[in-house]
Amino acid sequence: MLKQRTLKQSISATGVGLHSGEKVTLTLKPAPADHGVVFKRVDLPDTPAMRVDPTAVNDTRLSSALEFSGARVATVEHLMSALAGLGVDNVLIELTAAEVPIMDGSSGPFIYLLQTAGLAELEVPKKFVRILKPVEVIDGDKWAKFTPHHGFKAEFTIDFAHPVFEYSGKTVTIDYDSQSYVDEISRARTFGFMHEVEYLRANGLAKGGSLDNAIVLDEYKVLNGGGLRYEDEFAKHKVLDAIGDLYILGYPIIGQFTAFKSGHALNNQLLRALLADDSAWEYCTFENDAHAPVGFVKQRDYFSPAPLLPA
Repeated sequence: MLKQRTLKQSISATGVGLHSGEKVTLTLKPAPADHGVVFKRVDLPDTPAMRVDPTAVNDTRLSSALEFSGARVATVEHLMSALAGLGVDNVLIELTAAEVPIMDGSSGPFIYLLQTAGLAELEVPKKFVRILKPVEVIDGDKWAKFTPHHGFKAEFTIDFAHPVFEYSGKTVTIDYDSQSYVDEISRARTFGFMHEVEYLRANGLAKGGSLDNAIVLDEYKVLNGGGLRYEDEFAKHKVLDAIGDLYILGYPIIGQFTAFKSGHALNNQLLRALLADDSAWEYCTFENDAHAPVGFVKQRDYFSPAPLLPA
């Protein structure tokens, strides 16, 4: 049986918010079965616990931000991606400020935290959302869609008018059946352009951004001294973001996600379009491994002998 997962013990880390620039402490705590992924702002008095939900996403400017009862939690996608990548169903996430720390701009440090805390199985079946028919959203030349697939597969294509993207891979596909999220996706960092920095900061964004937590490009090249971690790191980061955005659904998805130039807004619109059509999806569990998608069985069985060290 594929069972729900939580953490063995609590673990904390401190960093800065990418957009706010504020110092923030993140604490991940074990949670019981069917608790889900829940955020709590411990810096605010009497703040309710906030379970992730696509309808709670109220801001998608360069990140996914949730708001519940007036309490905001921004830039959740990298942490959500790590939780999805390791199959964590239940966790309480406490924050001392309004934004999840950016760490190094990837989900790698969150993978490290989760592996260090350890994962524990709960004696309750893991619940999935299975895609039953195609669902698509379109915005100009951008689009994103779900199609039925017995497993989880994501394919993302980017298109930027910049010299670096001429030799960096523009399309990335990850299939849980044959590839590892931790190895193939988790270390891909967020990226941005120098010419956008002034505009972003004038609009209250990217105040905490630096070469330590993002790939930065000028008109011709990557400015980071170490270069890229993957040849196709830009496209891989978009997949990382999408996996995190989709996990705001609250359940792992059995299906294929395909996108062209999609972002946080379109990813969220796709989730809302899916939920709006009851005939397009269903909940399911797997009492027998033989009937479960291979990729999710592998994900359950994945335990690194030592924690993945951050780069």
